[in-house]
Amino acid sequence: MLLADKGFDNDRLRALLQTTGVKAVIPPKANRKTSIPCDFALYRWRHLIENFFCDLKQFRGIATRYDKTDKSFEAFIFLRATHLAIK
Repeated sequence: MLLADKGFDNDRLRALLQTTGVKAVIPPKANRKTSIPCDFALYRWRHLIENFFCDLKQFRGIATRYDKTDKSFEAFIFLRATHLAIK
């Protein structure tokens, strides 16, 4: 499933997603000639995910990626995500 905003609403991407079997949850642009249905109940989850990443990037070490290895960066993300979940 791909949750995306209106900027990703184009026929080429939708055709590619359909051939690979991925469900596209993209609201149609206002200037689209043919209306494409969108599951707005699922689209609301995109907002929650974006808010989570905004909260996560408030921590300086994640926003600037101070860690040298991928493992330590991943561990720091898990640590901060746990901190946000407990909060």
